[in-house]
Amino acid sequence: MIRALWTSATGMEAQQTNLDVISNNIANVNTVGFKRSRANFEDLIYQNLKDPGVLSSTETRVPSGIQIGLGVKLSDVSKEFSQGSLKKTDRQFDLAIQGRGFFKIELPGGGEAYTRAGNFNVDNEGYLVTPEGYRLSPNIQITSPETLVSVTISENGNVIAVRNQGGTQTTEDLGQIKLYRFINPSGLQAVGQNLFKQTDASGDPIEGDPNTDGFGKIAQGFLEMSNVNIVEEMINLIVAQRAYEINSKGITTGDEMLRTVSTLKS
Repeated sequence: MIRALWTSATGMEAQQTNLDVISNNIANVNTVGFKRSRANFEDLIYQNLKDPGVLSSTETRVPSGIQIGLGVKLSDVSKEFSQGSLKKTDRQFDLAIQGRGFFKIELPGGGEAYTRAGNFNVDNEGYLVTPEGYRLSPNIQITSPETLVSVTISENGNVIAVRNQGGTQTTEDLGQIKLYRFINPSGLQAVGQNLFKQTDASGDPIEGDPNTDGFGKIAQGFLEMSNVNIVEEMINLIVAQRAYEINSKGITTGDEMLRTVSTLKS
């Protein structure tokens, strides 16, 4: 049987997976805080018909040998955590991170997750929460809404409430937003809802204040958009399509060669 049939089949399977990854990137081009993924591939084992360096005579050796590759496979799908563009919204609870770091989110049942999406809201108890209602950690609670004029969040994450009490404006410190970073952010596990979970590959979270010690600063009234470059993804889409077609040609050519052999007469 011709090896090319099976080798080309692995190429087609690889490009199907590549298309899945690219399609997910394009689908999330307008998702707040989304980080694009990239499919990485590696070649399969080789069949050695002649080992490199074997003796070809008593005094000489072959320089390269004969090694036939058996195709390709997916090695990993990695996240790219480059900075996305910032969109001005003027909402006081929209927060963007300029630089490194993640917000920490409390999950139902006591778990923790991390996100770059800063489109926060206030729940019925005054806590800053994600669109799904998960609280920001450390908790920031805004009380006495009847006296609240505005909430200001500095680049360092300090949350200050401006209140009007009896015609006099006062300020109240509501706490500080912390950021978290990882030695290997690509090792985080994406779980949907713009959330990532810590894994052994990512390492433990490192806590810090925004705009200090290499952490990014917080921009109030802005959102970090997806880092997907739609032009780049369209090019990747075309390349994946052509690679799929070319691999299918390998199968077609192998089939034609087998057909030629099967029609030979003795």
